Amino acid sequence: MKTIITLLFISILTITQSKAQILHPVTWSYAAKKTSPTEAVVLLKATIEKGWHIYSQNVKEGGPVATTFTFAPSKEFSLVGKTAEPKPLTRMEKVFAMEVSYFENAAIFQQKIRLKKGQTTVAGKLSFMTCNDEKCLPPDDVEFSIPVK
Repeated sequence: MKTIITLLFISILTITQSKAQILHPVTWSYAAKKTSPTEAVVLLKATIEKGWHIYSQNVKEGGPVATTFTFAPSKEFSLVGKTAEPKPLTRMEKVFAMEVSYFENAAIFQQKIRLKKGQTTVAGKLSFMTCNDEKCLPPDDVEFSIPVK
């Protein structure tokens, strides 16, 4: 019995330790604001821990994974143009042997929509890759659902 309890304790400790090592240097938050009765802007904000960065939507082939936004089709709204991003920083990254555009600290992406009804929910998925000066984490996909009232 003592052996079973010891093994159980070691298993729980191992699981706890492995979960503590998973890095999540980027968190996402969402909002929407109506600009008129028939238009709104959906805001997708990345908050990035110090020392980390995510990449622009505009990355050349052979570079890191670009940040992308995929919006679920809806009969209640239509997208107006492409998702806008703030002005990124640009630097040469040895790992990719090219100049890349990226964001540090925070970045707010904006998507204009045309409403067909007064209220809706904008759903979709975003994909991004985050790196620091030592390593890159695998690309991550995050689903979102943003009410527009």
